[in-house]
Amino acid sequence: VGAVLSSYGWYVLLAVVAVYLLVQKVSRSLAARPSGRPGAAEAAEEPDVVVRRQEALAAARLRMQEELNAQAERYKEKQRQLEEERRRQKIAMWESMQEGKSYKGNLKLNQQEVESGASASAVPKSKPNKKPLRGGGYNPLSGEGGGTCSWRPGRRGPSAGG
Repeated sequence: VGAVLSSYGWYVLLAVVAVYLLVQKVSRSLAARPSGRPGAAEAAEEPDVVVRRQEALAAARLRMQEELNAQAERYKEKQRQLEEERRRQKIAMWESMQEGKSYKGNLKLNQQEVESGASASAVPKSKPNKKPLRGGGYNPLSGEGGGTCSWRPGRRGPSAGG
């Protein structure tokens, strides 16, 4: 026994420590479980709880599906209205071309009518007077009037000529 401990003592010590840590971990995981046999207490009330939970889930799915269907219906109606408006514009454009008028001008008039109808209730905003970005004497070639800008030499590098 003394010869085995002298040759393999450190290995035996490490194995004992590993087994101790493993036993501690397993005992903690068993203590964390609910007491008693797993599922024994739940078996008595499980059918009612499961049925209620499934009914609530089905009702929630049905509500979500109805909302989604309503949104899809609203989107389809909006697309139909847009398509009808485009069709009317094309018909008006074709009729103006047949009469020999400019269809672009007619289209612009139609858009202005729509915009004037929409913006009749809105108050037009006045734009403030804007200052020019640079003074009148700015000339980038003369080097004057540019402020802090000045000539700088190019980057040095291996592709710098030669």
